[in-house]
Amino acid sequence: MKTKAELPSLPEERGDGGVRSVQVALDVLEAVAFSDEELGVTQIAERLGLTKGSVHRHLLTLVERGYLVQNPATTRYSRGPRSRLLAHYAPGTDLIQLAAGPMRELRDLLGHSVVLSESSPRGALVLSMVVGTAAIEIGVRPGSELPFHSSAQGKVFLAFAPRPQRERILSKPLPAFTAHTVTDVKPLEQELTRVAQQGFATAPEQAMLGINAFAAPIFDARDSCAGALALVGSIQFLPAELDAKSINALKAATAQISRTLGQGRVSNSEMRAAKQRTA
Repeated sequence: MKTKAELPSLPEERGDGGVRSVQVALDVLEAVAFSDEELGVTQIAERLGLTKGSVHRHLLTLVERGYLVQNPATTRYSRGPRSRLLAHYAPGTDLIQLAAGPMRELRDLLGHSVVLSESSPRGALVLSMVVGTAAIEIGVRPGSELPFHSSAQGKVFLAFAPRPQRERILSKPLPAFTAHTVTDVKPLEQELTRVAQQGFATAPEQAMLGINAFAAPIFDARDSCAGALALVGSIQFLPAELDAKSINALKAATAQISRTLGQGRVSNSEMRAAKQRTA
């Protein structure tokens, strides 16, 4: 039997911006949508730190609108037809589907859990995970958001983000999750420069003691960072200084996904058009 250790996600942020009732409704929807099993009112309330009454009111609305359904036998909730309809109308290029094959191959080659993430306003949003082969399962639940400054995936997104976006993120307080978390902007900026140069990032014990991750960027047709692929595991088996074979395998997987996304296709065509205009 496997024992699962899960990396922490971002704490709930309740700023003055936006409408609180909408935030709560989305939190409830995401809690159910990203769960591998049906959830009851008490489970949802405990996960979100809300009262059962508040959760129940939002559940009633979400069920009424078809975004969730309630199992009459268990009284628990799961995704509804409108949620599936939204997924159906999502853009045709599905990063999760495109990355599934390379992720499995990478896991089979190295044995580590492999995590796919996309940048969100609050951090690295976990899209999917392929569980490693170790007896103790190390991973992150899809739908979790990892802080930019303390996760390998987040550092990748910062390293390849436009300068104004990076400065805006780093201007906010950087909380320490362990004694190893980098919370000073200057050394973090220096690290991000190295990440951009070497093509991968690491975060040994910076999000949780005993856990490490290595991540590399995935690029789209415009050479923008569209996602990040990470190896996640115990620092005993995924040390701070990773061997060249593992790093090369990670980079090869992200390069394969990037080619599928058409990396460089738009920029190359734009260059040809520019040459034609000046000819």
